Amino acid sequence: MGDISNPNPLLEVAIGTVGLVAVMFFHGIGIRFINRRYSAAWVRVDANTPHWRVNLLLAAVIAAFAVVHLIETLMWAVPMHRLGIISDLRDAYYYVLESYTTLGEGAVSLPDQWRLIGPIIAMSGLFTFGWTGSVLVGIMTEYGKLDRSRARRREKDGSIDGDERR
Repeated sequence: MGDISNPNPLLEVAIGTVGLVAVMFFHGIGIRFINRRYSAAWVRVDANTPHWRVNLLLAAVIAAFAVVHLIETLMWAVPMHRLGIISDLRDAYYYVLESYTTLGEGAVSLPDQWRLIGPIIAMSGLFTFGWTGSVLVGIMTEYGKLDRSRARRREKDGSIDGDERR
């Protein structure tokens, strides 16, 4: 198959696929952990829960997703640096962030013999961002139900629409 400093395309794709699977597996673990924490907190939310607490919960979920994505990009950057594909860890991380987000500005590039890894990193970003987005849709659906519940309560109580000071 060739040595690691000058791989043939099959080795390059195999290494990229292993990285992609590892990132997706980690993402699943992270999503599951965040979703469990969110669900445990959400069961205590009702129409009387102050807005700031509900908003803080959403902010915590978004921050946790961001941390998961940053760790996933490190999962690409560290091996690339350790294997000598990109000599500086900061440059490797920058390259991975550009590829993972599919920005692809090209300020840092891979050596020609490793250029197939870039699109595989981009695939992992597309998969994980899509997965995160679908989970956020589910979470925001719960927020919509809460908002409807609060609107019904206000209507029933004769409150002025939007007059909530909590």
